[in-house]
Amino acid sequence: QVQLVESGGGLVQAGGSLRLSCAASGTFRSINVMRWYRQPPGKQRDLVAAIFSDGRSNIVDSLKGRFAISRDNAKNIAYLQMNSLKPEDTAVYYCNADIFAVLGLASRWGQGTQVTVSS
Repeated sequence: QVQLVESGGGLVQAGGSLRLSCAASGTFRSINVMRWYRQPPGKQRDLVAAIFSDGRSNIVDSLKGRFAISRDNAKNIAYLQMNSLKPEDTAVYYCNADIFAVLGLASRWGQGTQVTVSS
Protein backbone atom coordinates (compact mmCIF):
# COMPACT_ATOMS: atom_id res chain seq x y z
CA GLN A 1 0.00 0.00 0.00
CA VAL A 2 1.36 3.39 -1.00
CA GLN A 3 0.97 6.23 1.47
CA LEU A 4 1.66 9.95 1.37
CA VAL A 5 2.34 11.75 4.62
CA GLU A 6 2.50 15.52 4.85
CA SER A 7 4.29 17.41 7.58
CA GLY A 8 5.53 20.88 8.37
CA GLY A 9 2.29 22.73 8.85
CA GLY A 10 1.56 24.92 11.82
CA LEU A 11 0.80 28.40 13.04
CA VAL A 12 2.88 31.25 11.70
CA GLN A 13 2.62 35.03 11.72
CA ALA A 14 2.02 36.93 8.52
CA GLY A 15 5.28 37.43 6.68
CA GLY A 16 6.73 34.22 7.99
CA SER A 17 7.75 31.05 6.20
CA LEU A 18 6.98 27.36 6.35
CA ARG A 19 8.26 24.37 4.46
CA LEU A 20 5.88 21.49 3.94
CA SER A 21 7.06 17.98 3.20
CA CYS A 22 5.26 15.11 1.51
CA ALA A 23 6.86 11.71 1.91
CA ALA A 24 5.78 8.68 -0.08
CA SER A 25 6.17 5.23 1.41
CA GLY A 26 5.21 1.69 0.53
CA THR A 27 5.84 -0.49 -2.47
CA PHE A 28 5.96 1.22 -5.85
CA ARG A 29 8.16 1.53 -8.89
CA SER A 30 8.35 5.27 -9.28
CA ILE A 31 6.47 8.51 -8.82
CA ASN A 32 5.49 10.55 -11.83
CA VAL A 33 4.08 13.87 -10.71
CA MET A 34 3.69 15.20 -7.18
CA ARG A 35 1.29 18.03 -6.45
CA TRP A 36 0.30 20.31 -3.63
CA TYR A 37 -3.30 21.44 -3.20
CA ARG A 38 -4.86 23.60 -0.54
CA GLN A 39 -8.34 23.96 0.83
CA PRO A 40 -9.22 27.10 2.80
CA PRO A 41 -12.06 26.86 5.33
CA GLY A 42 -15.38 26.56 3.54
CA LYS A 43 -13.83 26.63 0.10
CA GLN A 44 -12.88 24.15 -2.57
CA ARG A 45 -9.57 22.40 -2.88
CA ASP A 46 -7.33 24.08 -5.43
CA LEU A 47 -4.04 23.18 -7.05
CA VAL A 48 -1.02 25.09 -5.75
CA ALA A 49 1.96 23.51 -7.48
CA ALA A 50 3.15 20.43 -9.30
CA ILE A 51 6.53 18.86 -10.02
CA PHE A 52 7.44 16.03 -12.35
CA SER A 53 10.12 13.42 -11.86
CA ASP A 54 12.41 15.22 -14.31
CA GLY A 55 12.22 18.41 -12.27
CA ARG A 56 9.79 20.37 -14.40
CA SER A 57 7.46 22.29 -12.15
CA ASN A 58 4.60 24.73 -12.11
CA ILE A 59 3.26 27.14 -9.51
CA VAL A 60 -0.10 28.81 -9.89
CA ASP A 61 0.42 32.35 -11.10
CA SER A 62 -1.00 34.02 -7.99
CA LEU A 63 1.61 32.31 -5.80
CA LYS A 64 4.68 32.70 -7.96
CA GLY A 65 7.41 34.57 -6.17
CA ARG A 66 6.27 33.41 -2.74
CA PHE A 67 5.89 29.64 -3.07
CA ALA A 68 8.31 27.12 -4.53
CA ILE A 69 8.08 23.39 -5.08
CA SER A 70 10.98 20.98 -5.07
CA ARG A 71 11.55 17.30 -4.89
CA ASP A 72 14.07 14.71 -3.75
CA ASN A 73 13.56 11.70 -6.00
CA ALA A 74 15.98 9.55 -4.01
CA LYS A 75 13.92 10.04 -0.86
CA ASN A 76 10.53 10.22 -2.59
CA ILE A 77 9.77 13.53 -0.90
CA ALA A 78 8.24 16.69 -2.30
CA TYR A 79 8.55 20.05 -0.59
CA LEU A 80 6.55 23.23 -0.69
CA GLN A 81 8.47 26.28 0.48
CA MET A 82 6.10 29.07 1.43
CA ASN A 83 7.46 32.54 2.09
CA SER A 84 5.89 35.89 2.91
CA LEU A 85 2.83 34.08 4.14
CA LYS A 86 -0.48 35.91 4.31
CA PRO A 87 -3.63 35.20 6.33
CA GLU A 88 -5.34 34.16 3.11
CA ASP A 89 -2.84 31.31 2.78
CA THR A 90 -4.55 29.67 5.74
CA ALA A 91 -5.75 26.27 4.57
CA VAL A 92 -5.30 22.56 4.83
CA TYR A 93 -2.53 21.65 2.43
CA TYR A 94 -2.74 18.28 0.72
CA CYS A 95 -0.18 16.28 -1.21
CA ASN A 96 -1.21 14.25 -4.23
CA ALA A 97 0.92 11.99 -6.39
CA ASP A 98 0.60 9.81 -9.46
CA ILE A 99 2.48 6.68 -8.55
CA PHE A 100 3.53 3.74 -10.66
CA ALA A 101 2.57 1.00 -8.23
CA VAL A 102 2.75 -2.76 -8.70
CA LEU A 103 -0.64 -2.93 -10.42
CA GLY A 104 -0.25 0.22 -12.47
CA LEU A 105 -0.61 3.97 -12.19
CA ALA A 106 -2.46 5.12 -9.10
CA SER A 107 -3.31 8.48 -7.59
CA ARG A 108 -2.79 8.90 -3.88
CA TRP A 109 -3.62 11.66 -1.41
CA GLY A 110 -2.13 12.50 1.91
CA GLN A 111 -4.17 13.31 4.99
CA GLY A 112 -3.37 17.01 4.84
CA THR A 113 -1.51 19.40 7.08
CA GLN A 114 -3.00 22.56 8.55
CA VAL A 115 -1.35 25.89 7.87
CA THR A 116 -2.64 28.87 9.82
CA VAL A 117 -1.31 32.35 9.20
CA SER A 118 -2.15 34.96 11.81
CA SER A 119 -2.35 38.66 11.04
